[in-house]
Amino acid sequence: MTDNFLNDIVLYQDDDILIINKPSGLLSVPGKGDLTDSVLTRLVAINPHIRLVHRLDRDTSGIMVFAKNIETQRHISRQFERRQTQKRYQALVCGQLINKTQVNPIDVPVCYDPTRPPMHQVDLTYAKQALTYWTAHVPFRVSLTKELPALKNSEQWVTPVELKPITGRSHQLRVHLQYIGYPIAGDALYADAPGQQLQPRLALHAALLAFAHPVTQQPMTFLNNAPFWPEDLTWPERLVFIDDSVALDHS
Repeated sequence: MTDNFLNDIVLYQDDDILIINKPSGLLSVPGKGDLTDSVLTRLVAINPHIRLVHRLDRDTSGIMVFAKNIETQRHISRQFERRQTQKRYQALVCGQLINKTQVNPIDVPVCYDPTRPPMHQVDLTYAKQALTYWTAHVPFRVSLTKELPALKNSEQWVTPVELKPITGRSHQLRVHLQYIGYPIAGDALYADAPGQQLQPRLALHAALLAFAHPVTQQPMTFLNNAPFWPEDLTWPERLVFIDDSVALDHS
């Protein structure tokens, strides 16, 4: 791979960390069999010292941090493990989702479904917690990416949703939103046929990541809005975290 890949995705870098905007459709790490192409593979080809800290699903786009040395990898990984990082996602969900309160929790366990790989499922008997907070915005109509004979109207409702995962289970946001009846638009695993056609890709984006710099200890916040996110909802730089027990503050 060439440096052009890095130039296209880099948001910030210094001697210790690299912040990128991962494209949708590209694995974070190599998969099984012939699935060798990934963000990590491409970055290591450019800089052999690059080290993985965390992952995003293949079809999820957005902010990732990579370490440039083992000490940095350990430091930031501990922040993730201790839930000392801040993460926010942007999504478009199928239908008209209305807030019940300003901050809405989904607190049901999510685990792997061995009968339908690679899917995950809600399992109320599973011991590990999965917790997500969400806030919905005003729904709007979009056109299907292709016509479906069963639908009379080619325009369908979607709702922009801000998501704050407290835990980090695989497919957590996708399964949680399906569980409450509003799967993510463009989700080939968890949305129905019309929902899959509401966006040309999975409409889920890791839009914000905040953590302490592993060397300077200074708080760092990186923000990158999703390409599908409505312009009038673009997150401003004035975004602040007042209480980490709730979702984004919009005051």
